[in-house]
Amino acid sequence: MISMAEFLAKIPKMELHLHLEGAIRPQTAVDLARKNGVALPPFERVEDLYRYDTLEQFLKIYTAVSDSLVSADDYRRVTYEMLESCAANNSRYVEFFFSPQIHFPNGVSFDTQMDGIRAGMADAESDFGVVSVCAPGVNRELGPAAGEDFLDMIFARGDEKLVGIGLDFNEAPFPPEPYAALFERARNVGLQVTAHAGETGPAEFIRGSIDALKVRRIDHGYHVVDDPELMQRCKDEGILFTVCPSTSAVTSPWHDLSAPDHAIRVMKDFGLKVMINSDDPPMFFTDLGKEYGKAAHQLGFTPADIRRSTIDAIEGSWLDDTTKRRYAAEWGAEIDGLIAELG
Repeated sequence: MISMAEFLAKIPKMELHLHLEGAIRPQTAVDLARKNGVALPPFERVEDLYRYDTLEQFLKIYTAVSDSLVSADDYRRVTYEMLESCAANNSRYVEFFFSPQIHFPNGVSFDTQMDGIRAGMADAESDFGVVSVCAPGVNRELGPAAGEDFLDMIFARGDEKLVGIGLDFNEAPFPPEPYAALFERARNVGLQVTAHAGETGPAEFIRGSIDALKVRRIDHGYHVVDDPELMQRCKDEGILFTVCPSTSAVTSPWHDLSAPDHAIRVMKDFGLKVMINSDDPPMFFTDLGKEYGKAAHQLGFTPADIRRSTIDAIEGSWLDDTTKRRYAAEWGAEIDGLIAELG
C-alpha cells in the first residue's frame, strides 16, 4: 500500500504552463545579476527577493530578474535548472513559455536566447530524460505591431522546438482581440496557440481568446466561473484550462485554496478540463509536486480527478496524435496501478 503523498510523487506528470523567467531560482538570479552588473530590488535574505501581493508587484520582480539574463550560457543554466526541477517532480514532458520581448531592450537577441535555451533543453533531456518544447510569449502590453515584428523573428528562426506562441503579461487592460491577425499568422504556419486569460481579466477575455485567437487552451481562466453560459460552452467544446494553484492564491481574487468556491474547485466540479501546473515555481516557493499536493489536499482533487486531469493534459498538449495515444495508454495504466495501491 502507498500513501497519498507517495501516489502524488509517483504519478507521471507534464507541465503545460511554466515560465522560464519565472522558474529562475533566487540564488541563481542573484548570481547572474552580480555577474552581469544588474541591480535587483533591495533584499536582506535571498528568498525575500520573491515577495509580492499582486500580479503587478510580481511582474516588477519578474522583469528585474529577467534583466539578469544576458548571455546564451545564462539561458542554458536557467533552462537546465528549470527542467531539472521538473524531472525531480516526475514531470516527463514540458511545454514552457519564455518572454523574449522583455530582453530585447537589454540588447539580448532572440537567437542568443534560443541558443542557450536549446542547449539547456538538450542537456536536461540527456541527464534527466525530460522532453521539452517551448512557446515564446507575446507581451500584450507592447501592442500588436511589436508582436508582429516578434513573430517574424520566430519564423526566421525556424526551430522545431518552437512549437507555439502564448499571449501573456498584465492582462486586465489588454483584451485579446487586437491580436487576432497575429495569431492567425501563427496558426497558418503551423504554430500552436494559447493565451493567458481570466486570471485578472474578466470572463469576456476568455471568450475573446477562444473566438478571436482560436485557442483551444486557456492559461489560468479562473473568471470563467463568473459566466455560466461560457462555462457550459467551454465544457462542450473541451477547452483545456492550465491552472496553477499557488499563483491563483496571489494573483486572482480567490486567495483561499480551501474555500468551497475557489475557482479551480468550481471549474473541476463543473466538469471543465483542468490540469495542474506550477507557473513560476520558485517565485511562489513551490514546485509541481507541491502544486499536486495543494490540488489534492486543499482543492479537493481525488485520485480519479488527478487521473482525468492527466489524460486531459495529454489530449490538450501539442504532442502529435500518435504520441498522445501512447502516453494516454501508458500513463493511464501507470496511474491505475498506483490508485490500486492506495491505502
